[in-house]
Amino acid sequence: MKKLSRLYFVGLVICLPLVAGGQEKQRFANMDEAMQAGAILSGRQGPRGVNWIEGGMRFSYTDRDARTGTPVIRAYDPATGRDTVLFATTGVTFPGTNKPFSYDGFEWAQDSKHLVFQSNFQPIYRRSGISDFYIYSLADRSMQLATKGARTGELSPNGAMLGFERDGDMYVTDLSTHQEKRLTHDAAEHIYDGHFDWVYEEEYGLAQAWKWSPESRYIAYWQLNDSAEPEIQISDYSGLHQEWEKLHIPQVGDSNATVRIGVVNVSTGQNTWLDTGEKGEFYVPRIYWTSRPDTLAVITLNRQQNVMKLFFFDVKTGGRRQVMTETSKTWLDVYDFYAGVDDMMTFPSDSHEFFWLSDRDGFQHLYRYDYSGKLINQVTHGNWSVTRVEGSDAKKQTVYYTSTEASPLQRQLYSIRFDGTDQRRITTAEGNHRINMSPTATFFLDRYSSLKQPTQVELWAASGQKLRTIENNAAVTKWLETHAYSPAEIFSFTTSDGAHVDGSIVKPIPFDPSKRYPVIFDIYGGPGSQQVYDSFATSGWTQWLAQEGYIVVGANNRGTNNYGSAFMKVVYKHLGKYEALDFAETARYLAKQTYVDSKRVAIIGTSYGGYSTVFTMEMYPELFPVGVANSAVGDWRLYDTIYTERYMSLLNDNLSGYVESAPIEQAAKMRGNLLLIHSMMDDNVHPQNTMQLLTALTNAGRDAELRIYPPGRHGAAYDAVSARLIRQVTDSYLARYLKIGSPPALAPGR
Repeated sequence: MKKLSRLYFVGLVICLPLVAGGQEKQRFANMDEAMQAGAILSGRQGPRGVNWIEGGMRFSYTDRDARTGTPVIRAYDPATGRDTVLFATTGVTFPGTNKPFSYDGFEWAQDSKHLVFQSNFQPIYRRSGISDFYIYSLADRSMQLATKGARTGELSPNGAMLGFERDGDMYVTDLSTHQEKRLTHDAAEHIYDGHFDWVYEEEYGLAQAWKWSPESRYIAYWQLNDSAEPEIQISDYSGLHQEWEKLHIPQVGDSNATVRIGVVNVSTGQNTWLDTGEKGEFYVPRIYWTSRPDTLAVITLNRQQNVMKLFFFDVKTGGRRQVMTETSKTWLDVYDFYAGVDDMMTFPSDSHEFFWLSDRDGFQHLYRYDYSGKLINQVTHGNWSVTRVEGSDAKKQTVYYTSTEASPLQRQLYSIRFDGTDQRRITTAEGNHRINMSPTATFFLDRYSSLKQPTQVELWAASGQKLRTIENNAAVTKWLETHAYSPAEIFSFTTSDGAHVDGSIVKPIPFDPSKRYPVIFDIYGGPGSQQVYDSFATSGWTQWLAQEGYIVVGANNRGTNNYGSAFMKVVYKHLGKYEALDFAETARYLAKQTYVDSKRVAIIGTSYGGYSTVFTMEMYPELFPVGVANSAVGDWRLYDTIYTERYMSLLNDNLSGYVESAPIEQAAKMRGNLLLIHSMMDDNVHPQNTMQLLTALTNAGRDAELRIYPPGRHGAAYDAVSARLIRQVTDSYLARYLKIGSPPALAPGR
């Protein structure tokens, strides 16, 4: 389950004056203006779509032509400051036609001399879709069609071929001869090479199920057989006779697709299957080409996802060697969606060593191994977590990483030698730093903000020398001088059972500490996520609620990452329990503040936040009499295998945990005023969840209000109009119960 980003829309803000502190501060005339202000508060983020090219000597970024508004790809040289145009669509047509060229996305070839464009994109799942692929040469400015109707495509490292997957088989196109060659012939109704099923793509974070070898001789690929997976069907109920979209998605306890790894020689077409020797149901979440020729690393996880094995394969013979095993009493992660980390294991191309991010000592740290599987050393130590490896320099034996050493609320960049010596902090400004480092670890872009500082974008040398400020967002600072704004503040407390919890609070505009205000918990809470940071608050929705007289609260509840594995993994087998407890403890803490009206408290959230909303209201009705839950899980047995079993274990191992964590099973405890929001095309949290929850509530004699937005996917909104309406419905529902003369009433307990 992945957190959804709110929708913000840019436009002119027309505000009304407010007298505060002797100065006139302009207020929002309506919610739309508040949402537009969110874009203003976010400010300019500097270069977009950054790709480091030419071995990290320059980076490309996307822009718009100032005159025509058409897309432009530019390149910037950090050493000289020179900025040049590499590609513009003006005057470019689709090959063999007069139709102006347009594209949906692009990737650089490894030679930095070609661009691979995707056009005519038709989405399938969250990350995947069907596209036509075109190759553009920077040298002669030529554009050629490489293939049509492919799901993924990538230029070979030597730039001679485009590899692609189409209709469940692997192909290459020779760019010099324009000849297409089919490499695999396995595609059938339930068998496919080179792309994933729904659950692998969603929960392991990849769309492309194949990889070129570094020397362009081989393609390694996943093959899936989903014949054992059950089928769901969803519809938006449009037309006279609705059509059904059918998807193979396994829910808890169902059979998953079987997976195996193949390696095909692109020259000879010879295929080798790599047998891991694993028995029963297991996952292959990652494969990596190593720096050793013809050697592929393959990671397996058992179904419970608490035993990881790393194998090295000789792709010429299929011979394997088990390199390492890692086990956990809870779960193991191979990537981190929330931190934007695709790989917890990395194989530098210039050494016969690899790095593994593990929380085996209680905090997430970096471990260094050689290719025999021997642990050379633990690189980082301390009661803090390494959140991302940003880059490495084998010649200098130095790795660059961001961590929580300064605070779990901040991200700072550090360097350290491979042997764990000479640690050095590079970024110094307080706040949350997002780093984009060149592959040679020579330069990096730093985007950061803090509670008191809007986003800053700077270019640095990895040595620690600031080269230039790219964006200081002076316009945001100037806007704040004339417009009403309530900054986020951090608070911390210790729960009754001894847990340290950090929270954020945004106070009403204007704020009078002698008055009492209603409170809205706007939460998410899912395992591995983090809500509260030392970052500049930019949400227009939050600012609107503050202007409407609400206190808006967030919390880093137990289950949150970056406070140590004990804090995060206490939720294992008991999703909902500690999240709800910490929201309740936060409510009790705030009730002691003189400006809080503890009888007028609401809790709202989407996705996991929707689940947390319903479950918390059931467990603590006296603290949360009002809630709005969007796309909420009603029972974890209705959610997908990989996500749920990672955190809840297998059904036959934890049936009582599944029952206790299910809002459907606890429906009789619902005493508050609940609004449920869902769509009918939600392939993530299926509408089945809300429908079964409504039945359970009804059977228990409990009422709830419902809003259905049929065409929407996960999060319910399907366009700007529906997103706006959902916000208005939520705002009106909160006002109905939190702004009335008497506090919201509860149904009688049972």
